[in-house]
Amino acid sequence: MPVLVPARRRSAVAVRAVLAGLALSAPAMPAWAEEGGEPAATELDAVLVVAQRASRASSGATNLDLEIRETPQSISVVSSEQMRAFGADSVNEALRLATGVQVDEWETNRTSYSSRGFDILNTQVDGVGMPNSWGISTGAFDTAGYEKVEVIRGANGLLTGVGNAAGTINYVRKRPTNEREASLGISRGSWNTLRAEADYSTPFTADGRWAGRVVAAHEQGDSWLRANSNERDFAYGVVDGQVGEDGTLAVGWSYQRAKSDGIMWGALLFGNNDGTQAQWPTSATTTQDWTYWNTTNHMAFVEYSHRLGEAWQLKAAYNYRYSSGDDRMFYAYEGADGLDPDTGLGLYGYPWGGADESTAHLGSLVLDGRFQWLGREHELVLGTSLGRSATDGWEYAADPASPGWGPMPAFPYPTDAIPEPAWGGRELYSVLDQRLQRVFGATRIAVSERFKAILGANFASYRRSGSLYGAPFDQATRHTSPYAGLTYDFSDQVMGYVSYSDLYQPQDQVDEDDRYLDPSKGVNYEAGVKAGWLDGRLLTTIAVFRADQQGLATPVGFNELGSYIYAGVDVESRGIELEATGRITDWLELVAGYTALELDGLDGADTYAWVPRRSANLLLSGRLPGHEAFSWGVGGRWQSRIANGTVSQDGHAVVNAYAAWDFLPNASVRLNAGNLGDQKYINTLRYGAGYYGAPRNYTLSLDWRF
Repeated sequence: MPVLVPARRRSAVAVRAVLAGLALSAPAMPAWAEEGGEPAATELDAVLVVAQRASRASSGATNLDLEIRETPQSISVVSSEQMRAFGADSVNEALRLATGVQVDEWETNRTSYSSRGFDILNTQVDGVGMPNSWGISTGAFDTAGYEKVEVIRGANGLLTGVGNAAGTINYVRKRPTNEREASLGISRGSWNTLRAEADYSTPFTADGRWAGRVVAAHEQGDSWLRANSNERDFAYGVVDGQVGEDGTLAVGWSYQRAKSDGIMWGALLFGNNDGTQAQWPTSATTTQDWTYWNTTNHMAFVEYSHRLGEAWQLKAAYNYRYSSGDDRMFYAYEGADGLDPDTGLGLYGYPWGGADESTAHLGSLVLDGRFQWLGREHELVLGTSLGRSATDGWEYAADPASPGWGPMPAFPYPTDAIPEPAWGGRELYSVLDQRLQRVFGATRIAVSERFKAILGANFASYRRSGSLYGAPFDQATRHTSPYAGLTYDFSDQVMGYVSYSDLYQPQDQVDEDDRYLDPSKGVNYEAGVKAGWLDGRLLTTIAVFRADQQGLATPVGFNELGSYIYAGVDVESRGIELEATGRITDWLELVAGYTALELDGLDGADTYAWVPRRSANLLLSGRLPGHEAFSWGVGGRWQSRIANGTVSQDGHAVVNAYAAWDFLPNASVRLNAGNLGDQKYINTLRYGAGYYGAPRNYTLSLDWRF
């Protein structure tokens, strides 16, 4: 990605410009996000029309009110209980608990998520979001405001309007509860990490028709990386209730402020000029201690649902998002002679100062319900949405006489080796306006009691315009994506399915002539079997998939400025996924998944070699029989070897665990241990660079419930 290779000054700046322009659609979480995908079912008093669905239901794949077992796609859910128990306080940590998701932290403040070999380019909150053509998440969004996180793997154009074969991440917001509830938690962990979190929900009226909930969290701490420290504040509030006899209204707002010092722009370089691979300390960093990246995000939403008789419902929603960022960064890159393993010389510096600001608006209207036809009940959903966003990016030019532009001392150099340069005035370099309009429809036809057909189509019209360093651009495209799925209930417990979805994804990468690539297109096929076991307490899924993506942006070289140039390349992904999730016994819960993947493209079987071809995840938790006050859990991820050029990372497993004791009926203490085996590993080699993951670490937490 260009921003990682500023071999020449203007090249990296241009790349950074594009990325800054995309901040609106993927800043650390979804473009509309702060939570997520499917409304959860909170049952209030009988008088209240419920706004959330049952906890094991999902609207992710089709917008229809289907249970996970009924949906002809692979879906994984990470609950707030799992996030809390395993200490997943950020979105990145939560997604590591999900089957089939690769979390590539290629810088301290930027992460890419992938599934089935492709970047996940769609992130949403409560089913609402804008596409993010780079698939980059900036910062670490807090999970305190989420009830759960859903991952819908595979093409999902019916829900999003645009997309690829990776899938969609859907964050589900917390909603008020029926009874008054409150919780408070504090924790202390390795590297002076401190966290405090509060959650309070209460009915406002005696009949329970109106209720509210507030959540707040603060976290601060250092890092295993030298000079790196982080701090964030999060707040969220929501009110919902009944309007008349048939309507429900929900209004919410969230805020997050994040500060990061000693950040890495780019990452460690592992390729020596003699062809060997460098080995660095786990704490190694390319940063300087004056660097920082600060972000602020505000999100607000209004939802109104109106019941139309017994079988139909009309839902209108509006989402707003504002974000801003300010950064001073330092990049270290190889010179023409490469990195000398004997002297540690060969790196050059590149300082950058920037700021960005974006706003986004999205309105949607959805009608869904049930109808009778030929003696059977069927379902239908019709909807439309319009999203608009505007992003501006500014540059602070660094003094060209600064030593930050020259050769660096031997690596690993100290974090105070280069003084902060003098910065010039703020200059606008990037303007990006985006507009996405959708019209969609889907229906589930009950062909028989056991055989169901899901048919749908989505029309999307996408336009972007603006300028980059004074060069204007204006691009418009539209596409209709069909979706089809068939399900068959072999028994009350076992369902088989097949599904087809069209692929269509606008792209922000440019070719050798600085022209935007055409949208990537293709098809996605999936077939599988879902089965319930142990009286429905355990759900297993076996799925095989194949995706053919045509014209997918792939880096093929550099232009005269040193920036990446891209070409549209055809890539095929195929593989199998296995997942089991649920309660094995009254005392034991399980989440286990496995993915086997093959990719074929420009480099044959070595296409995207930084993507592990095999991966597995496990979460096992429970309570001690006869000693219910004691609970425990163990979990982790394993992945096969990855590589990029001459640099590689062997297959490895990272294991985490926790033990907890309810020392009072309403209070507990929990000890979490991360990377129990103290495995030393490189986070990712996506761009030929990376940094080491966290070594063994501990967190002690106290939680109270009122």
